[in-house]
Amino acid sequence: MLVAVIGLAIAAPLYSSAVADTDPFDNHLSDTTLVDGEPEYVVELGIPIGPTWSDHFLLGADGNGRDLAVRLLYGLRTSLAIALGAVVLALAIGLPLALLAAARGGRTDALIARGLDLIWSFPALMIGVLLGAALKLGGAQIGPLTIDAGSNALPLIVIGVAFIPYVARPMRARLAELSGEGFVEAAIVSGMSRGRMMRSELLPHLWPSLVVLTTLMFANAIVLEAALAFLGAALDPPEPSLGTLIADGIDNARASIHLLLVPSIALAAIVFALSGLAEALRARLDPHSKRPTELAP
Repeated sequence: MLVAVIGLAIAAPLYSSAVADTDPFDNHLSDTTLVDGEPEYVVELGIPIGPTWSDHFLLGADGNGRDLAVRLLYGLRTSLAIALGAVVLALAIGLPLALLAAARGGRTDALIARGLDLIWSFPALMIGVLLGAALKLGGAQIGPLTIDAGSNALPLIVIGVAFIPYVARPMRARLAELSGEGFVEAAIVSGMSRGRMMRSELLPHLWPSLVVLTTLMFANAIVLEAALAFLGAALDPPEPSLGTLIADGIDNARASIHLLLVPSIALAAIVFALSGLAEALRARLDPHSKRPTELAP
């Protein structure tokens, strides 16, 4: 199922051009489409058409006459890309912090631990909203890189920063457990340096837990992106993502319930698929570790 979802997201431009013959931003307020051989307005008296189950407007249209199936595929593509980038960012910062804390110990370990505890004490959603709102006011300047407000990179950075302790804390704890193992003591006795011991002895033992954690974080990142978009702290309309589609669906749920149901079902399906994959990976790769849900933000 997960492979199918990713395939659909990748194929979004192909579906848009070859099947639906529209893009996610095209308005069709005054257009008609054939439903069972009869022409119907895409939007009539402010109410968009529901699912036609045909090439055009397969899942219906939104209030602006945009093809919902096309917007869903592009929104899925955007949400997956943001979640993937956020997870990579969290890993790129969180894992080195855990390794540094374990290698140096002492004050360095204590300082890193207190910093992670500080971020951990706030819910990821709260951190995301605060960072997202702050960055949207004026974008972000990271060295020579300028990120404009409303850019896809903003939610990526926000979610990645919020998830740093969800990588660093479990990995630091796992390294502390491994430090008492016999192979570590043997490496110390043999005169192996800490850096080499980290690379050759400890890091390979982190991969099973890291793979499981990464899969679960990917699911959580998709949910957090949707929550941030719903709260207005991520992408700006009309840019489609699962979160912006759900927010639009809630605003128009009474008149057109399909606008809420379609992206909500898609979000639930992706999260369940990723959670199931995380559990399967845990059972196969790391059966003695905590269940993935115990590591969830």
